[in-house]
Amino acid sequence: MKILVVDDDRRIVKTTCDILKFKGYEPIPAFTGEEGIEKVRSATPDCVLMDIKMPGINGVEAMKRMKEIAPSLTIVLVTAYATEDLMEEAKQAGAYAVLSKPVNFQMILSFLSLLAKEENVLIVDDDPDFLTTLKGVLTLRGYRVKTESEPDNVLGRLEEDSSFVVLLDLKLGNVNGVDVLERIREKYPDKPVIMVTGYPQEMSESVAKGLRLGAYSCLYKPFEVDSLIGLVEEIRLKKLKSLLIVQ
Repeated sequence: MKILVVDDDRRIVKTTCDILKFKGYEPIPAFTGEEGIEKVRSATPDCVLMDIKMPGINGVEAMKRMKEIAPSLTIVLVTAYATEDLMEEAKQAGAYAVLSKPVNFQMILSFLSLLAKEENVLIVDDDPDFLTTLKGVLTLRGYRVKTESEPDNVLGRLEEDSSFVVLLDLKLGNVNGVDVLERIREKYPDKPVIMVTGYPQEMSESVAKGLRLGAYSCLYKPFEVDSLIGLVEEIRLKKLKSLLIVQ
């Protein structure tokens, strides 16, 4: 992952870049908002860590221009001092968070680690055609996808990699998907689970129970892939923002 670090304090840029490089990231240094904008235009970073108060254009204005170039770019702003109005403007303009200096590097590294693993989906369904088709479509969209048709194997899959969002069918042969959801909840209380069913009336009680158990939502077959992606992106954003302490 390419991480653009923008700050007029060269020591901070060097220290931050050294830490990022040691952790396996590709840091890109910049020392003004204008230089940061040009780096976004030429280097296409995955994330930006940027100071708010800099000579020339400030970090908030630089962020706005970066967003014009790359609207989905992840930008975290940091500051030692800024007015309430400027910080509110930063949040309204799309900053993931506004953090106080000195930055908690462990928090930033945890955030970046999740950002790198953001697009993971485990599809649990006993319909092989559905599994094959949906996996193919999501893979083409850039997601890392695993599939599972056996309800008893779901927890084992999550033990292999707990970062997955689970897409869980509510009819798995003779097994009700809500029973699988209950087992997931016992071991992974906060695991994002999106229920799926092609039987809205027959499974209405199961859907209601699943939502009470904390399922994120329910999709009804046949559904548009963009509907699923929208839910996965909502979950991703919430998880990412929860890692950063918004001042």
